Amino acid sequence: MQILVVEDDKRISDFLIKGLEENGYLVTLCKSAEEVLQDFLSIQWDLIICDIMLPGIDGIQLVQTLRFKKIFVPILMLSALNNVQDKVSALDYGADDYITKPFHFDELLSRIKALTRRLNYKQEDEVSKILIFNALKIDLNQYKVFLNDVEVELSPREYKLLIYLIENQNKTVSRIQILNAVWGINFNNHTNVVDVYISYLRNKLEMKDYKFIYTVKGVGYMFK
Repeated sequence: MQILVVEDDKRISDFLIKGLEENGYLVTLCKSAEEVLQDFLSIQWDLIICDIMLPGIDGIQLVQTLRFKKIFVPILMLSALNNVQDKVSALDYGADDYITKPFHFDELLSRIKALTRRLNYKQEDEVSKILIFNALKIDLNQYKVFLNDVEVELSPREYKLLIYLIENQNKTVSRIQILNAVWGINFNNHTNVVDVYISYLRNKLEMKDYKFIYTVKGVGYMFK
């Protein structure tokens, strides 16, 4: 894991680098915000630890600039400023955490682990919300469905039906199970509403080379 430390106080930067390297982190030091902006934006940092009181551009301005440039690496602010307004300003401009000097190194390590753990959860979550089945792609974040990268317009009920089938992929689900899950009502067993909506989905999503929804005769349907 690569950490960028932005700190102009040699005593503090030496302390940070020594402690972080002893805990297995790879550390690079910049002594000013200008140095970061000139030389280090192309590197994929896992975390930035940044002092607020820097010569020239201060730490909060640096955070604001990084976020403006769409750089969303986690940033932990270090500062001797401990009033509420300073903390609020740093967080409002895009910092992810704030720790005041002097600090216990164990607390710093704990906050680093929390920030990187949060990032990992977010990345895993983002990955899990894009479902791909051959030419079919479902973006669960935006409730959108694409076939061969062309968006397919589904009604809310069609979308809910598709997601239910996908959640049970490679399993046969009965019409009654679908009715209960998608419509939420115990319909008359003889209604054909499920078959009608399955037909809608097939017409919109299936092509000659792609078939996703299979009929299991006498039982129900399967997505595979």
